[in-house]
Amino acid sequence: VAVRIAAARCDRDLAVDWAEQMVRVVEQKPTDLILVLADMARANPPISGAFLAEFTRHLQGQNPNFAFASSWLEHRLADQGLTVEQLVVAEGQAQAADQISIGNSITSLRFLSSNDWRKFVAQQSLVELTLASDPAGVYAQMDFATRDRYRHAVEGIARRSHLSEYAVARKAVQLAENEAADKPHDRAAHVGYYLVDRGRPALERVAEMRLSPSVVLDKLRRRYPLVCYLFFVLLVTLATTGAFWMWAQQHGAGLFSLLLLTLPLLMCAVHFGVGVVNWLATLLLSAQPLPRMDFRHGIPPKHRTLVVVPTMLSSAAGIEHLLEGIEVRYLANRDDCLHFALLTDFEDTTQETMPGDEELVRQAREGIDRLNEKYQPARTDIFFLFHRQRRWNAQEGIWMGYERKRGKLADLNAFLRGATGRFVEIVGDTAVLPAVRYVITLDTDTQLPRDAAREMVGAMAHTLNRPVFNPRRRRVTEGYTILQPRVGVSLPSAQRSRFV
Repeated sequence: VAVRIAAARCDRDLAVDWAEQMVRVVEQKPTDLILVLADMARANPPISGAFLAEFTRHLQGQNPNFAFASSWLEHRLADQGLTVEQLVVAEGQAQAADQISIGNSITSLRFLSSNDWRKFVAQQSLVELTLASDPAGVYAQMDFATRDRYRHAVEGIARRSHLSEYAVARKAVQLAENEAADKPHDRAAHVGYYLVDRGRPALERVAEMRLSPSVVLDKLRRRYPLVCYLFFVLLVTLATTGAFWMWAQQHGAGLFSLLLLTLPLLMCAVHFGVGVVNWLATLLLSAQPLPRMDFRHGIPPKHRTLVVVPTMLSSAAGIEHLLEGIEVRYLANRDDCLHFALLTDFEDTTQETMPGDEELVRQAREGIDRLNEKYQPARTDIFFLFHRQRRWNAQEGIWMGYERKRGKLADLNAFLRGATGRFVEIVGDTAVLPAVRYVITLDTDTQLPRDAAREMVGAMAHTLNRPVFNPRRRRVTEGYTILQPRVGVSLPSAQRSRFV
């Protein structure tokens, strides 16, 4: 429709040009009108409805001399069995139809933008319906981005095999079902284990996927990431060292001088190689987002989470700032299974107690009580205070909070697991805390954007991210016990210091 309207616009512009030429000629020398008409005949403009409608509109009511031009147009149309009136009427009808079509198109675009395509895909995609039969029951509870990543994994395998996407999805479900028969709670019982995790080679073999050189290289990179990283660092280092060595020899450097320069040269070349490889990695390799559960409607009770801010009580103004910050974080992340706490120490001193210590603790305690009372209609276990006393550090010769931030977090984890005596001051209803499964740690100046806590908990709660402890090796071999999300710097905080 747009192309048709643009073509009609060109025809109308052309009609205006010829009509204005005729008007100028008639005003100056009417007898030369026949010459302009001859030029138009030689140019052979498209005698369309748009051209005729605009041409006749310009000449209508003008000098009688234009009757000759109108007569010529009528004769030319007569040869085709048409009349001026027919074409003008048809042009008007076409313009009305185009206007309706454009209106319908805009309405359709509005529908496309307002329609919930995620729901549509879930209802219509055979791959989606197949993967939803995941034996572990996890797939249907994941967020859209994770499910979309699974579907793209199916597409990638099907593109390099003789199977359809539906058949590949069915193979993945069958592999998960085979594992679920013996170990229903194992990570391999989840269909995603064979699409985006360590079980993918098994699915590729079952689907008889063709391996291109690029796929083989990508597999090697994923299987031996450290070896590949160090190999390319070594490659850049040797290339840099060799280039410098050749350059130095060409400029008359002796062997003894080159040997003296070998160690500093290698140090510089390694540093350069690490920088180049890191830069190429960010340029050539795309980030792989972690699979995540969909907790948009709330964090389940079994994934109850405590948000803590390890900090120090230093002044009355600082405590007010801490209380305001924890309230803002709560307002941006309201959830029945989300709790907020201040994890505090005193500043380092040469004495175990200082004159203002009790006043600072009292102010923090009353502030937490005030917040719990303010939001009591919601629930009574939102805000907490955990405070520790100073302990003597013989190595540094001062009284301080044991191991500072790390010590506070270790004591908190121990408390959540049932230990006692770690804190001298605990404020808040702690009955619910033994059910806490995750701890989100924030610095004093770190914000928690709207609903960010739910997304972080959703990532930790996913089957493929849950830590798997190897008793023999005494370490976590799969999944994660700690995740650090991306932290951005806000514009105001970026100006606080040159370091930031």
